[in-house]
Amino acid sequence: MIKVGLYVGRFQPFHMGHIEAIKYALKKVDELIIAIGSAQYSYTLDNPFTTGERITMIRIGLYESGIDTSKYQIVPIPDINIHTLWIAYVKSYTPKFDLVFSNEPLTSRLFKETGIKVESIPYFNRNVCSATEIRKRMISNEDWQSLMPKSVSSYLMEIDGVDRIIELTRTDNPSIQKSKF
Repeated sequence: MIKVGLYVGRFQPFHMGHIEAIKYALKKVDELIIAIGSAQYSYTLDNPFTTGERITMIRIGLYESGIDTSKYQIVPIPDINIHTLWIAYVKSYTPKFDLVFSNEPLTSRLFKETGIKVESIPYFNRNVCSATEIRKRMISNEDWQSLMPKSVSSYLMEIDGVDRIIELTRTDNPSIQKSKF
């Protein structure tokens, strides 16, 4: 029987920590569903990239890392903001899975309460290898490229991702949502 795992993230942007998490998960399961959470959001400080851009980042980053495309699927999942219904909602968007990989406390709690096994993922350079830190570095013109696959860094430059994030910090920008920065 094929064992399938689920890994949920926003991937804003996709970086080396995500790659290491996926590699870890693929040692435990035969196939992995990579769920793009908050799929409906883009062009905000917390969620600057579209779902399509995030799918592209994941695909090219995993390809560069030598991860077999037959070992994973990418599924966008919009938020519903009703925690008691969220697991059923996720299940309606994804193929059946046996195990969830997550370090996020609420995600872990919700899956565990419905009887689904949750496994933590070892962090990879967590102090710097986080999407929040990468976005901060982009804004302050510090090194961010070393924290992600070269293909993803190139793609972000191609789509003017850094300029987009910088423009989103402008206080007169009406599209800005409250940021975690």
